[in-house]
Amino acid sequence: MSQITKIIFLLLGTACLLPVITTPMALAAGIVFSLFFGNPWPKKSVAASQILLKLSVVGLGFGLSIQEVWTVGRASVGYTVVGITLTIATGLLLGRLLHIRGNTSALISCGTAICGGSAIAAMAPVIKAKDDETAVALATIFTLNAVALIVFPLVGHYFDLTQHQFGVWAGLAIHDTSSVVGAAASYGTQALDVGTTVKLTRAAWIAPIALGAGFLVRSGGKAKFPLFILGFVVAAALHSLVPQFSDLWQIFSGVARQFLVLTLFLVGAGISREVLQKIGIWPMLQGVSLWIIVSVLTLTAICTGLIA
Repeated sequence: MSQITKIIFLLLGTACLLPVITTPMALAAGIVFSLFFGNPWPKKSVAASQILLKLSVVGLGFGLSIQEVWTVGRASVGYTVVGITLTIATGLLLGRLLHIRGNTSALISCGTAICGGSAIAAMAPVIKAKDDETAVALATIFTLNAVALIVFPLVGHYFDLTQHQFGVWAGLAIHDTSSVVGAAASYGTQALDVGTTVKLTRAAWIAPIALGAGFLVRSGGKAKFPLFILGFVVAAALHSLVPQFSDLWQIFSGVARQFLVLTLFLVGAGISREVLQKIGIWPMLQGVSLWIIVSVLTLTAICTGLIA
């Protein structure tokens, strides 16, 4: 049975490279397969999804001009600073009200505010979080990421958001980069471009905030700047500075979009029964409450014109 499971898993992954497969379909396939049959390569899937995501993000840069990246990135800096600050503060307050252990609460708050699992992975050694605290935070954020991929496009269509508005909303309110690009890709090409740029502006704050946390707790842990963000900017610069290779840049961008579909399949395959069992009711309540607050306030600001 294990061999058959592996073969089916590989076939599903390969099918995700076909243009007819969308990100929601890939995510659903990964989740269903993992819950019913089990992921035959859980650790390798996580590693592969992280590598594919970074390559995909860099590849998406080839489909944008540096002017577009600069315009969207500059406009979203203020929103991200305010959003990150308020989200972390609100998350820590919720954690205290729900009597959640300090490190778990801090990790969920930072994961929601900055960049999901990447922020948690960067913050954990800095604040000296225990393995079980990190696991609970990751499982909570990971589960909400999957929900966001399905719920956000539905809400976006319900409120008749433009592609630009949806991209900004997804980039500011969804946890992980993979879920932002997955939800935005299902909404439209412009939504994907805007959402990716806004999200990477958020993600760029991982290192400064982790370093600040390390200073506050007098920790020796170190945080690294996510280099794939730099790769995204370089790719956009090449798109603008070397237009004679525009056909090649479009190929790179197209391949990146398809890699995203495969990435979402692997992300879905990471949601196992074990992951769901790690989540306690209070950490999940903190994660859900904080996420709803952020999503609703951000959507309200966009719909009322406070965020353009």
